[in-house]
Amino acid sequence: MEDQLNELRRLAAHAENRRTETGIPRVAMVQGAIPEHELAAVYDPMVNLILQGSKSMTVGGQTLHYDPATYFVMSIDLPAAGVVRSSPSGAPYLAVSLTLTQPIIAALLADVPRTARREEQPTAFSVAAVTPQLLDAWVRMLRLMQTPSDIPALAPAFEREILYRVLQGPMGWMLRDIATPDSSLERINRVVQRIREDFAQPLRMEELAGEASMSVSAFHRHFKAVTALSPLQYQKQIRLLRARALLLAMSHNVTTAAYAVGYESSTQFSREYARAFGLPPAKDAVRMATALR
Repeated sequence: MEDQLNELRRLAAHAENRRTETGIPRVAMVQGAIPEHELAAVYDPMVNLILQGSKSMTVGGQTLHYDPATYFVMSIDLPAAGVVRSSPSGAPYLAVSLTLTQPIIAALLADVPRTARREEQPTAFSVAAVTPQLLDAWVRMLRLMQTPSDIPALAPAFEREILYRVLQGPMGWMLRDIATPDSSLERINRVVQRIREDFAQPLRMEELAGEASMSVSAFHRHFKAVTALSPLQYQKQIRLLRARALLLAMSHNVTTAAYAVGYESSTQFSREYARAFGLPPAKDAVRMATALR
């Protein structure tokens, strides 16, 4: 697999230290150091493959580590914090990602034999060992950057192959469930989208549980299993991340940012913000602005 990784590294070598679009739909790459505040974000569903270095992702109270021997899958939108590291040789962190979409996965499932569902508590993120077959599909995908005229015809086929290889692996059930109507993972995802859209509004647990077709207690249990967060914790992280973006854009001061994201007390907001990001809001905004210079 080292030859495949070396080719992928060469193909992705012009990536920047922020998300770099490849010209291939839903495929992006990143290289080098990434500002801390950019690694604390709401992550889109994705397959993430590290080519060089390593990364840690923390969702709720769970932290997963992965490197070129493994790949990471996140099947729903989740607030998370990341840390990237160079390789032991000092070579910069380098990774590629494929954003997941339910319609593409659902279309693929129609052509894939159904396998037995694993009996386990669902989760929306995990790490698995990379395989030569998965790396082969990624090599073909990134080679398209050298022949952009081939992208419209060939990228959809290579995307399906990457997804197919993930479906064959230990996290394949995760992709199946997120694209299967009325699975518990898909029902929790519907609620996640609602919380993201209405993050500034108070949560009404009975309504959310009803939308998931679950009792309130079952809803809490499944939501925590899937996201590693309670619904209130999920909402709080969304609010704090949105407020952080407002402060970085310098479009709001601390008080107006707190009210804009749904807090009724700027004191409580500042306290929870400092607990989440390590500094009070005003000082954190200065730190973020300095990192961007």
